[in-house]
Amino acid sequence: MAKAGKFGAEKALLDALDRIARSQSSYSVLYVNVSKLKPKNRHPAFVKIIAKLFDDLVGAAYGMMFILSNGDFAILGKNITQATVDDAVTKLRAGLASDPILYAQEMSEFARLYEFPDDFAELYRHIEDMMETSQLPDLSAYKYPVEASQIDGVIEQLNNVNITELVKHQSVVRIESANKFQTLFQEFFVAVKDLSRLYDADIDLTANKWLFLYLTQALDKKTISSFMFADIKNWPQHIGLNLNLSSVFSEEFVNFAKNVLRPEQKIVAEVQMMDVFNSLNLYFEAREVLHRGEHKILIDATSPEMLKMLNISRLQPDMIKIFWNPMMSLEPKNQNLKQFIDDFGADNIILAKCKDENAMRWGIGYGIRNFQGPYIDKLEVSLIKAQCPYASRCKTEDCLKRRRLIAGEFRDGCFDKEYLEKLLG
Repeated sequence: MAKAGKFGAEKALLDALDRIARSQSSYSVLYVNVSKLKPKNRHPAFVKIIAKLFDDLVGAAYGMMFILSNGDFAILGKNITQATVDDAVTKLRAGLASDPILYAQEMSEFARLYEFPDDFAELYRHIEDMMETSQLPDLSAYKYPVEASQIDGVIEQLNNVNITELVKHQSVVRIESANKFQTLFQEFFVAVKDLSRLYDADIDLTANKWLFLYLTQALDKKTISSFMFADIKNWPQHIGLNLNLSSVFSEEFVNFAKNVLRPEQKIVAEVQMMDVFNSLNLYFEAREVLHRGEHKILIDATSPEMLKMLNISRLQPDMIKIFWNPMMSLEPKNQNLKQFIDDFGADNIILAKCKDENAMRWGIGYGIRNFQGPYIDKLEVSLIKAQCPYASRCKTEDCLKRRRLIAGEFRDGCFDKEYLEKLLG
């Protein structure tokens, strides 16, 4: 697999094409336009899985794979047939159903087979052009990271906005049976994309992780304080909060836990794995403080790969959240993951970012019953709208948006907030 230095793979591929031209051998090149996938599907972990789908083809063709600088890859070999290409793309469609490039009228827009000698001149020019144009960065899409000298101004601007209108919440739903669903808890958060709209479009708030951490610590306090002004009557019994570990010790959190929540209400503090690893002592202190108040701690945003890093017997979180991605359905049953889930307890695992029924099927296959994400939101709203007397007067999309808000003019457009706040169970 060729990938070394600036344009190393491109140069190696061009060199191979030159040698083939001299030998007059019958080769083909399968070119896969990974760079045309949606950004979320170009995550390195996805690309690795995509490449795996073509591994058998590389072996059968006695070939070589070139990972190019833009993320595309080319497979050079013999006896590569269109049928094998079609089969690989069909598998990708199952895993990346939301990506339009996989459903283009011409499949060659995503995966094209170049035959020697007829098509190689065209491929050669394409690689050369790509090397030339990619040396000129697209500055129009470039964002500048927040600098230390700017962070105080960024936080001051945060203090001047009504954060209540940015806070959203989303249910985690437990499937009890085929027709019975229960709201396990609701997670309250401020999305980074919503926060970014408050600032200059050229500023990247997340580029400097330490300054972003400083910003989110201030955001945690603002978010917790905003609950005093939330237009919610039917608060859930369990409230999930995206938090930095240090925020568990803040005055705002302590006041919320002791003086705002009812005695039977409990918090699920959702913390990032990297936050845990960066400060293990703080994690254990935070877990102890939470448990003292009968609250829970959840390690957020994990993946099957990341769970291998967890020393679960030492960390002992109450819950873990796995983020779904469609490529997970293409991999064979992971017995190590199944054992991890069984040992930790499937009832303590949440599969989040579920966008379709495939995610739920995958989770149920591993014994998971707790789900979160757009697909769950739609299921939840459809069940509630079936009971709401004003269901015909609003669109499902509007109901979804209003249900996620905790205050604001758009939320006030609901005809019956009792149903807007209704919890499954």
